[in-house]
Amino acid sequence: MNSREFQDRLIRRARRAGVALAPVLAGRLEVYFRLLAAWNEKMNLTGLDLKEQGPAAIDRLLVEPLVAAKHATHPIVRMIDIGSGGGSPAIPLALALPTVHLLLVEAKTRKSVFLREATRALEMTDAEVMTSRFEELLSRPHLHEAHDLLTLRAVRVEGAVLMNLQAFVKPGGEMFLFRAASGAGSPGALMPPLSWKATFPLLESQGSRLVVLSKRAENRARRFT
Repeated sequence: MNSREFQDRLIRRARRAGVALAPVLAGRLEVYFRLLAAWNEKMNLTGLDLKEQGPAAIDRLLVEPLVAAKHATHPIVRMIDIGSGGGSPAIPLALALPTVHLLLVEAKTRKSVFLREATRALEMTDAEVMTSRFEELLSRPHLHEAHDLLTLRAVRVEGAVLMNLQAFVKPGGEMFLFRAASGAGSPGALMPPLSWKATFPLLESQGSRLVVLSKRAENRARRFT
């Protein structure tokens, strides 16, 4: 499939999902997809079949994050992605929000090398990759409450993990949990300052959903007795 055919397919599938995709963004997403496909032959970045450039892979890796971008209701200046792996949904989502500063957190060194190459090839000058488990970053005060949005692709996340992750999110910020059809529509019991905001469908064909959690803003008003 040549470049024009790929971008035409991507634009059509995005339109089917309710997203009007500009040609410039389609081109950058193609660069990311083709780089991911090339590296995936050398290491396991995704279990999806990328060789055929089929609809399922395009939908999951590219279109889902574009749909999620429509639900970014507040200005996103800084975004952190946990367990970034092959870079989706974080990289396509950040490309759809071009003013965002993106921090990709990935524990495996080889995957981090790919993420650095991808952000370099895409000229994402406001993107940074940290090779680390997120637990290790909890001891870095400059990352605490520094991000407007935290993203995570996971089938299931325990409440204790979410409570640790919220440390990276600003009061008033949000967490995007990307869930497959088998994932729960809500994360279950949550403790303050987190609360469930909404669950949005992403792609009907995939049965995928976006679970949005809000972090309560601090009430700084003084109380007098």
